[in-house]
Amino acid sequence: MKKIIPMMLCAAAVLLFASCKEKTVPEFIDDKPAKNTAMENLLTRRSVRQYTDQMPPMEVIEEICKAGTYAPTGMNKQSPIIIAVTNREMRDSLSRLNARVLGNDSIDPFYGAPVVLVVLADKDSSYTYLEDGSLVMGNLMNAAHAKGLGSCWIHRAKEVFESEEGKQILADLGIEGNYVGIGNCILGYVDGEYPEAKPRKENWVYWVK
Repeated sequence: MKKIIPMMLCAAAVLLFASCKEKTVPEFIDDKPAKNTAMENLLTRRSVRQYTDQMPPMEVIEEICKAGTYAPTGMNKQSPIIIAVTNREMRDSLSRLNARVLGNDSIDPFYGAPVVLVVLADKDSSYTYLEDGSLVMGNLMNAAHAKGLGSCWIHRAKEVFESEEGKQILADLGIEGNYVGIGNCILGYVDGEYPEAKPRKENWVYWVK
């Protein structure tokens, strides 16, 4: 009898270990398929071009920036940087410089968004700097959507930071290196209805099976 008890305990331990090795995320919740929130987030994110002037909580902006820093980069060189702008004066200066590149000083290319996350990448750090910075932009926009904020990629960061004013901004921030502007990720609360997705084109994917 004394030998049987240890054997039973060992068998129970094996069963417990086996159950722990199984998936920690259930495939079904309440008899319904579990929702893949990451996939849903990717499929429902849209570019937003109308914002309220309400500033999102700083901790939310910080989380979005953190998501940007976890974007994959070539050989993990981590060539990009993010300039997180919540200061109204700096935000408006960047908007003015961006509008100048467009040749129309009367518009706000940031669509009223109160936050601008400028992504730049060090051209000398990695030959994949452009791809690295683009992946950071993607992470920022998807993270913003996951946090209930609207976002949009606004171009012309390259031209802005090639200008003397743009170079001075980098110098004032103590940023040294051959940094190239990749994009401006604007953030904020959506003003109005969230945009709906347009139909996908038929020839998006070509299968080779």
